[in-house]
Amino acid sequence: MCTVSFYKNENHTIITSNRDEHIDRPLAIAPKKYTFNGKTVYYPKDPKAGGTWFVVTINAEVFVLLNGAEKKHSLQSKYRKSRGIILLELSTSDYLIKEWENIDLNRIEPFTIVAYTDQNFVQLRWDGLSKSLVNLDRDQPRIWSSATLYSAEVIKHRENWFSDFMNKKLEPKDLIHFHTNTQSDDSKNGLMIDRNRIMLTKNLTQCVVNTNRFKIIHFDYISDTKKQITENIL
Repeated sequence: MCTVSFYKNENHTIITSNRDEHIDRPLAIAPKKYTFNGKTVYYPKDPKAGGTWFVVTINAEVFVLLNGAEKKHSLQSKYRKSRGIILLELSTSDYLIKEWENIDLNRIEPFTIVAYTDQNFVQLRWDGLSKSLVNLDRDQPRIWSSATLYSAEVIKHRENWFSDFMNKKLEPKDLIHFHTNTQSDDSKNGLMIDRNRIMLTKNLTQCVVNTNRFKIIHFDYISDTKKQITENIL
């Protein structure tokens, strides 16, 4: 939910996400197949709110959530619905852009969604007052870092680290290495964080999309487990 990267070459599209969470939040349920709004989707589940931060549809469309919008926001005492449920609602809509325009986000905590589909590759943001939509270039690598955990200066540093990493043709394992080893001596702002065992990187989830199939790899660093799902694209 807090660091997301996108990389594409002629062989595959790779979307990778680090989830940084409070140590007391319950362990996520490893990805598996669900039916939501009548659609087949695959995702790890947050047992506390029932939502998720990473969704892959049976058509290999990928939707990833980050906490916060462009700037850090002030927390309210109560929100109407989990952002992870909003992600599921958007990912199972037949018309993403129309759904985004119409969805009611009143009293929903600010968020950023990266949505990769056949028709759209977009960044969707809700800052608590207004929505925004940015069309993205499929041929341009990108990295996002949550504004709730990282300052604008640190976010820029992370973008530079990612840019420096883009010096060769990359494979999925290279992106996993980037997400788990970059600035490993910086437990506060590196890609894997551990802030006094209070806020830390709990999961890494990656989806690799090829011509005919997709693969999800999910690591749980608290339970030291790994889950992999490979499916043909319908």
